[in-house]
Amino acid sequence: MALAFKQETFRNDYKYSNSPNAIKRFPFPFAEDQYMYSVNIEPHVKGKTGSVSEFAFDVDEHYVGECLDKQLTLDLDRGRYAALPHMMDAQWDFVELTMEALSNDYPEHFSLKKEGLNWTWENKPLNIKQSFVFGDASTMPMDPFEFMSKQVQGDFVLLDQRDETLYADAGFVTSQADWSLAFDVGMSWREWHAPVPRATELGVMDRALKYLLNLQLGSPVRRLNWTMTVNPRLDTSPENYPLWGTDRNTVNPENVADKVHLRVELQSLFRLPRSNGIVFSIRCYLMSLRELSSYPRWAKRLHRVQKTMHPDLIEYKGMTKFHPMMVEWLSQFDDGSAMAVGTQPE
Repeated sequence: MALAFKQETFRNDYKYSNSPNAIKRFPFPFAEDQYMYSVNIEPHVKGKTGSVSEFAFDVDEHYVGECLDKQLTLDLDRGRYAALPHMMDAQWDFVELTMEALSNDYPEHFSLKKEGLNWTWENKPLNIKQSFVFGDASTMPMDPFEFMSKQVQGDFVLLDQRDETLYADAGFVTSQADWSLAFDVGMSWREWHAPVPRATELGVMDRALKYLLNLQLGSPVRRLNWTMTVNPRLDTSPENYPLWGTDRNTVNPENVADKVHLRVELQSLFRLPRSNGIVFSIRCYLMSLRELSSYPRWAKRLHRVQKTMHPDLIEYKGMTKFHPMMVEWLSQFDDGSAMAVGTQPE
């Protein structure tokens, strides 16, 4: 079934919204009334029909708008793409993984034809058709990793495994939640995650690293991460903080429901066959509090999560200035009674 892609913008005028179906399939991340940072990794197996985890890489109504925003961000700052020279095998692994997944799962929009090493890729929504020799970067218009990262929703980091740890040695990152690829590229796992509060003292990152070092080919995993952001802006990078940081000062009790968005990342990790590296996929979903409240039990749970949030996490996730207003607005959906809440609406 062909998707209907929306014309949207993720900056300046913010022409963005979720259809009722997009709200229903939104990956609401809270299974309990309280939140504590955890590994929460599960197998990235085929999910329910229509869910964000149905396929390896989710393509939805925001596809065209997000890809256009990616290109705009990259045009303004080439530092959003980086690849160290030894990562070329991993780049081709990524091309094969994404092209095969999209063409198999969304054949009405993407196709891949192979004649030995001579491949032809077609992306109908973006009007791209490219023939190339697999493994020969000179036959591509740009780095293979950059070519396909532009055509899949989300951000991507290629992790090299050596010295009993993982290194972020390549990335295409245009929708990050306040972290910098230019700063992190080449860093080890522990260096990359050092700013996360309480995770080190709880041993979360050490357990996650041990798990991922043993990640098997053909057995990808996933987890959900979340934060709150003002306006449906994908590019909340440190480099562009002057463009979006002051947005936090514009939230007031009258507009909090429309300006504050729950920002959820579906993070997936795949072992790569040739390089033995790992691709870390970070797919961002955005939904305003008002849209979220169309499922009142989600609003009720979010209220309980937020009102019990540890102050360190409130600060780390950049919510300090608008957090009281958000909690107050959400309180109207919480009558104090016990509830059983799933992470997806019926």
